[in-house]
Amino acid sequence: MREPLPASILVVGAGGREHTLVRCLVASPGKPRVICAPGNAGIAAEVACFPVAADDILGLVALAQQEKIQFVVIGPEAPLALGLADLLIAAGIPVYGPTADGARLEASKVFTKQLLLKYHIPTAPAAVFNDREIIQAVLYLRSRMLPIVIKADGLAAGKGVVISRDLREAESIVRDMLYGTRFGDAGRKVLIEDWMYGEETSILVVVSGRDYIILPTSQDHKRIGDGDAGPNTGGMGTYSPAEVVTPEMLERIDREIVRPSVEAIAKEGMVFRGTLFIGVMLTDKGPSVIEYNTRFGDPETQVVLPRLETDLLKLLWAAATDHLREIELAVRPDHGLCVVIAARGYPDTYPKGDVITLPDSAALPAGTTIYHAGTTKNAAGEIVTNGGRVLGVTAFASTLRVAADRAYAACEQVQCASKYFRRDIGARQLKRIAP
Repeated sequence: MREPLPASILVVGAGGREHTLVRCLVASPGKPRVICAPGNAGIAAEVACFPVAADDILGLVALAQQEKIQFVVIGPEAPLALGLADLLIAAGIPVYGPTADGARLEASKVFTKQLLLKYHIPTAPAAVFNDREIIQAVLYLRSRMLPIVIKADGLAAGKGVVISRDLREAESIVRDMLYGTRFGDAGRKVLIEDWMYGEETSILVVVSGRDYIILPTSQDHKRIGDGDAGPNTGGMGTYSPAEVVTPEMLERIDREIVRPSVEAIAKEGMVFRGTLFIGVMLTDKGPSVIEYNTRFGDPETQVVLPRLETDLLKLLWAAATDHLREIELAVRPDHGLCVVIAARGYPDTYPKGDVITLPDSAALPAGTTIYHAGTTKNAAGEIVTNGGRVLGVTAFASTLRVAADRAYAACEQVQCASKYFRRDIGARQLKRIAP
C-alpha cells in the first residue's frame, strides 16, 4: 500500500459495534491515536470520547478538523444516510463508509428492492405502498400467503420489520405504519414481502468500488425471545462462523449475490467505500437477499472483527483509499459467540439509569470480553443503562460449545436490576454438532 496508515482516527457511534471497532483499531501495530464520538461508558474507559451526537454531522466534521483526524470510521447508519461521508470527503478527510447515495441501500428498503429486481439478484416477491394506498395494501395482503413480512421503508433502528402470521394483525400493522403511528415517517411507505423459509446468515463485505472482500460468516438472532419468539430487535446475539454456510454455499452466495450486488452498486454510480452487509436467507431454492445494510452489523461485528488476523486499520484504510485489491485476508480458526444483555422491556419500553455491576476482567472466563452498548455513567460515577441493548458479552474458543459456555457464564456475573438476555444463542448450530 503506497499511502502510510493514518496516525489519528475518529470512530463515530455509541454502540457495541463501535466499542469493537475502537478496540480493534487501538490494537493496530501502527498504534494510532483513536477517539470516539459520542462513545459510551466502556469506550470512554479506553479512549477519549467527545459529546458530539452521531447524527450531528456538522459537529462531527468540526471535531475531526479540530482534532486533526486523518481517518474517520463511521459506525451507525444514521450519519451515513445524512451525508457525513460526503461532508468529510469535501473537507479532505478520508472516510470508511459510503456517501449518502450508497447509504440509500439501507435508508430505503424500497430503493433496495427495486435495485435487486432490476439486476435480477435473488430476493422475495414484494409490493410497495404509500400512505395514500392503504386500501390497495390491505387488498394485496389478502392475496398473499401467510406468514407475511412488512417492512417500514426508512430507518427504524433495526426494528422496522414485522413478520405476521395473522391476517388481521398484518392489516393493523400496515395501517399503523402508513398512518405514521408505528415508525413515524420511516413507515409512511411500506414494503410487503413474501416470507422466505430457511436459515438466515449475515454476510459482511468490505467494498471499495468494484473490489470487495467477504469477511467471516455469522448468524444473528433478531427476535427478542428464546426460540425466535416475539418482536424483532436490533439483534440479541450472534455467532461466527455460521457453519450452515458451507464453502460451496459461500461460493454460490458470492457468485449469485455478492458480486452482482457490488456490480449493481457501481453501475448505478454510487460511491461505495465501506461495508455492505447482506442479510441472506438460505432457502430450499438457494440463497436470497433479505436486506442490505451499509455498515458493520451489531452484534455481528463483535464476533467477526476479533477473528481477523489481518490488521483492521490496514483493511479499512485500503478500502477507503482504493487499495483493497492489495489486501489478503487472514482469519483465525476459533469460534465466537456474543450474547446481548438488554434492558427488560426492550424493544418496547424499558428503564434507563439502572446500575450495572461488572466482574473484574481477571474473573471473566478465558477468551471473554464485555463490549458496552447502551451504557453511560451517572453523577456518582457508576456505570448505568442508557439504551435497550446494554452489553455484548462475547467469548472465543476452539469450539462453539465452549465459546457459548464461556459467554453465558460471564452473563451470570453481570449484575443489573433490568438484565435480560436470550439463553439460546447459537442453539441451531449446537444441535447440528456432536456433544
